[in-house]
Amino acid sequence: MLATARAKLEESLLAKGLRRSAERFAILDEVYSRNDHFDAEDLYQAMHQKSYPVSRATVYNTLEVLVDCHLVRRHHFGDDDNSKSRYEKSLGRQQHAHLVCTICHRVQEFCDPRLHLIKTNVGNTLQFEVESHSFVLYGQCIDENCEAKPGNGTPAN
Repeated sequence: MLATARAKLEESLLAKGLRRSAERFAILDEVYSRNDHFDAEDLYQAMHQKSYPVSRATVYNTLEVLVDCHLVRRHHFGDDDNSKSRYEKSLGRQQHAHLVCTICHRVQEFCDPRLHLIKTNVGNTLQFEVESHSFVLYGQCIDENCEAKPGNGTPAN
């Protein structure tokens, strides 16, 4: 999967006349090594922990390139306009929806084939070709061990 992602990034950079820098490919490698939803700062910190000195600007700019060439999906999981963009790798991944805890901010993925049927039926009924969709349910973890619940510690990131 990573080889395909690298080839797609290279093709996109060439098409846009952008530099094929080692930093951009290192950021792609880091993104595709993850299995979570992360923000740009998480990615920046991970790169520095691995002693790969990239600038924040390079991280942000590369994420934009990765979103544009459909290697990464951007989400806004907050219920306000100030929520951080969060990202996840997208190549070869099944379309899925998200549950977001409004207390600890944990993001959990789920798949339900009925969502695909709804998308298809709505598109057909309204003569609209759906290119993508986002389905997010907000609520609270039922888990009593949720770190952000009162008396259990501090809010999770």
